[in-house]
Amino acid sequence: MNETGRGTPASMPASGPTSALGQAPVLELEHVTLELGGRTILRDTGFVVNQGEFIGVLGPNGAGKTTLMRAVLGLVPAASGAIRVLGQPVERGNASIGYMPQTRTALAGRRVRGRDFVAMAADGHRWGLPLSDARTRADVERVLDLVGGRKLAERPLSELSGGERQRLLLAQCLLGDPKLLLLDEPLISLDPHHQKSVVELVRRVQHELGIAVLFSAHELNPLLNSLDRVLYLGSGVAALGTVDEVITRPVLSRLYGSPIDVMRVNGRIFVMSGGVEVEKHDHEHEHDEDGGHSHSHGHSHGHAHDHSHEHDSRDGHTHDV
Repeated sequence: MNETGRGTPASMPASGPTSALGQAPVLELEHVTLELGGRTILRDTGFVVNQGEFIGVLGPNGAGKTTLMRAVLGLVPAASGAIRVLGQPVERGNASIGYMPQTRTALAGRRVRGRDFVAMAADGHRWGLPLSDARTRADVERVLDLVGGRKLAERPLSELSGGERQRLLLAQCLLGDPKLLLLDEPLISLDPHHQKSVVELVRRVQHELGIAVLFSAHELNPLLNSLDRVLYLGSGVAALGTVDEVITRPVLSRLYGSPIDVMRVNGRIFVMSGGVEVEKHDHEHEHDEDGGHSHSHGHSHGHAHDHSHEHDSRDGHTHDV
């Protein structure tokens, strides 16, 4: 297990599972400190994510899961240290990264057809419905096949369930053949059945494509059967390792900054503090690290296509849809 931060010097971490065919790591953090709003989110942190790994990103509310992903996207600059994707320094609009921001209910009322919604991620620089070229149309069909979304693609978003919409959001992330997927709380607001379906879908696609996935969640149990390793954030510290290495009383007590108990019951793991299940308590309100509600509905891939409530052109082609 690698644990860094909180003033502890972070040497280059062990790489964990060997990358396929000796490829360079997909994601590397070296002595990284992230700050947001005058608060230190991560301190002197280092770890490596390899090709083909499924990493669950967990931690208490405000621990920095979203901030970390935004830093990997080049949207939040590191206060110190280096972040590299496929051996190159992070930059905005990296086509090697597919990104699913936190989503909310705004998509539920949209009448846009599923196929057009997916294509918007490839044609986000155009206003209105996409006018795709043949290559883009072929890529849209490819990702729809990957997620089993051909039938969903013919229906408007407003007629789809939350799990079905997540399937199309995942299709957006896969446009352009990314090597790293950043999925920020894709299980929010889904019932247990749809949570299980989304996790199994991501794992299947990840295996089929051999890509790396960082999948943030507010609870460990839906991910338990799919994880290769878990990255737990808290109190400026990052711990990366297997579930048995990280989800322990000593490690989580350091990350939460208070005594934590870990209970294992019928194949499930419960993280407890004073008799209260802290994972559920910490996420009763779906706040992001900026202290407000996240309202993004979209995809950042090659250039930003966040289907958000605000028009923001700072990160490239971003449109209010």
